[in-house]
Amino acid sequence: MVKKVLIIAYYWPPAGGPGVQRWVKFVKYLPDFDIEPIVYIPENAEYPIQDVSLEQDVSNNLRVLKRPIFEPLKYAKIIGKNKAKSISSGIIKQQNKQNLLERIMLYVRGNYFIPDARKYWVKPSVKFLKKYIEENAIEIIITTGPPHSLHLIGLGLKKQNTIQWIADFRDPWTSISYHEKLKLNEKSKQKHKQLEREVLNTADKILVTSPSTKAEFQTLTDKPITVITNGYDDSSKRKTSLDSAFSIAHIGSLLSDRNPIVLWKILGELVHENTNFSADFVLKLAGTISNDVLESIKNNGLENNIKLYGYIPHNETLELQKNSQILLLITIDSKKTKGIIPGKLFEYLVSGRPILGIGAEQADFKEIILKTNTGTCFNYNNDESLKKQILKYYELYKQNALKTHPIGLNQYHRKELTGKLARTIKQ
Repeated sequence: MVKKVLIIAYYWPPAGGPGVQRWVKFVKYLPDFDIEPIVYIPENAEYPIQDVSLEQDVSNNLRVLKRPIFEPLKYAKIIGKNKAKSISSGIIKQQNKQNLLERIMLYVRGNYFIPDARKYWVKPSVKFLKKYIEENAIEIIITTGPPHSLHLIGLGLKKQNTIQWIADFRDPWTSISYHEKLKLNEKSKQKHKQLEREVLNTADKILVTSPSTKAEFQTLTDKPITVITNGYDDSSKRKTSLDSAFSIAHIGSLLSDRNPIVLWKILGELVHENTNFSADFVLKLAGTISNDVLESIKNNGLENNIKLYGYIPHNETLELQKNSQILLLITIDSKKTKGIIPGKLFEYLVSGRPILGIGAEQADFKEIILKTNTGTCFNYNNDESLKKQILKYYELYKQNALKTHPIGLNQYHRKELTGKLARTIKQ
């Protein structure tokens, strides 16, 4: 018997970025497991970035419900121009570099829009979906956040309907890295924590993307928590040729708090010390790059070795990954972020290119790289070890022998992960 599952999401094609891909792929494969997905999304969302190529994975037979949403970002952009869009994208400058308008916007965002600026979609969505659930015999709903206000839709529906509710956390809530930058007063901090606890203890089941987030949430609730990471789908079959240059590529945003100065310093030293390395090396950055990161790169003498792509569609990132000699994975240097596993990691795994990972000690992503034999990992203070590894990769590149020998990747295929989701839904 086919189960109907209502999925409540904010990010959906044409939205771009990693946040949208998780549920686009789950929805793609759920029918293979006798589950009929129905998706509920905003009709007029203000997405910071768009990627129409992701629409290729959305079936014409999928039932998609849309309702209008009030987006304060639309009006904030009138006042703050690009500043509102930057904050929405996660680009928050260091405090000593923020002007008065930026500080005010952050304070308003943090203290007047709790849990986030999509809060105004909660009440109308609960009203609309309550009736839809009753009329269409929906037994299971899934909310996915961030934005975590969507979990408040699940909370409202759970209180009014006899349904099973699964809350999916693609990122943590109150422990997320940017949370402390929102200039929250004490009352706002407590409100966030109260809502987080209420969601975690009212939902029937919790989904998270990393073991560390599971461990964090287990201190707040005794509800069952299942780890389902992000993953990779069938990659492009188009033949690609490796760059002739010794290219190190980073795909995705590089924001101010994710700035591996140790790496730029080492690369700057190698460019200065080794003429051949300088001639061969290129740093490829695709995505949103903060001015702080660009300034650090240039301060280390790498301005002639950098190639900026800006945001590129997802299908093009797959080609860029396969063309590059080395793939760079960077997470924030903080214990609070050790559970953040970037979605791009899983596509990196199947690219055939070595991964150079830099992050906090005991970060969850490092275990995946090491267990799959797809690269090497370093902390932010591993200067000499990191330099030696880059030189080792460079020597292999010169010998045309730079490649990986991965193991155990199939567990991260999107269909395998959807099977795990289906079992969780049916339990």
